[in-house]
Amino acid sequence: MLRVRNLVARYGDFQALFGVDFDAAKGQIVALIGANGAGKSTFLRSIAGLMPSKGGEIRFQNEDIGALAADEVVRRGVSMVPEGRRLFRSLTVEENLRAGAFAGRAGRWRLETVFALFPVLRERRANPATALSGGQQQMVAIGRALMSNPDLLLCDELSLGLSPAVVKDIYAVLPKIRDEGVSIVVVEQDIDMALKAADEIYCFMHGRVTLRGAPRDLGREAISAAYFGLEDR
Repeated sequence: MLRVRNLVARYGDFQALFGVDFDAAKGQIVALIGANGAGKSTFLRSIAGLMPSKGGEIRFQNEDIGALAADEVVRRGVSMVPEGRRLFRSLTVEENLRAGAFAGRAGRWRLETVFALFPVLRERRANPATALSGGQQQMVAIGRALMSNPDLLLCDELSLGLSPAVVKDIYAVLPKIRDEGVSIVVVEQDIDMALKAADEIYCFMHGRVTLRGAPRDLGREAISAAYFGLEDR
């Protein structure tokens, strides 16, 4: 579904990604792990059209989307849950959700199916979105992204600032979303959560992929080495 080859990204003179290769198949949950500054968010932003790449190829469902603007990427079937949620402060929960449907893509995700996934949002639909708890705001951000009826959902730091119990609840819905035909790429610093949730893991360090594989095939020592840059002594 998603094929990235030799992706390069820069912020001015600072190079953030160095020739990244990445694949995500239909029906997969793929987790990106790595320390702060490893390039994970930059990678998602590049796929989503929020940051122009400086080299390489991004192909989604056999189409080159690397040069498309963000709204066109959404219309192709890629939606993003941004780090920090980035809800519209002046809008209610329902209005935030409806804003996600701007592209007019057909599919099963609409208000009723989002409310079925997150029942508490139905109860809070008329509340200002930013008046909700952090976990509920994250539900709104996920629901807003689903309202575009994506084939691929990009999730940046879902657990950021949330309690472990709330994180567990948020991650519990990811398989349900996948079962509805949406592939998922999630950035996560919590290694244990990533290993439990994902079908495949990529580890980034300093803008490069240092490890890739199925969680069952990756030992803790190999993950630590890839995450922190440790070498065997």
